[in-house]
Amino acid sequence: MAVAPILLLACGNPSRGDDALGPLLLDALADQIDPDAVECIVDFQLHIEHTLDLKDRQCVIFADASVRDVTFQFTRLTPAAALSHTSHALSPAALLGVYRSLHGEPPPAYLLGISGRSFELGAALSPAAQTNWAAATRFAQALLQGTPADIAASAAAAARIPD
Repeated sequence: MAVAPILLLACGNPSRGDDALGPLLLDALADQIDPDAVECIVDFQLHIEHTLDLKDRQCVIFADASVRDVTFQFTRLTPAAALSHTSHALSPAALLGVYRSLHGEPPPAYLLGISGRSFELGAALSPAAQTNWAAATRFAQALLQGTPADIAASAAAAARIPD
């Protein structure tokens, strides 16, 4: 079975208010993307085992809630050393660093961080997060219509837009 060239890996806990933004984005996109082109995975947090999901990809996009005070951000990631002494709950950059140490250079990877404000257990999605999620969903819909090269160009363009 062939691996989809693009992996969309959403992280978040739907029971913790705005932390559900990543999984909700993936839910909104599920019926609109070609599964031969994009594989979607949802998890509460990133683990060392996710390095296996990155193998043979041309592009990886991590979708997660962010505490930054912007609607959403789309940025290119670089591998980083894991700062934890455990294999639980890695950041996307740390996961790329683990991938590099195990398998060599990781595929190009990006973070779609969607701004949230309320992360309490049992909380509903905040109104601000709902607005940010809608904007990020529109962006991701357009983004995933392109190729990995188009995605790289979008990240480069986003990097030139000041906060």
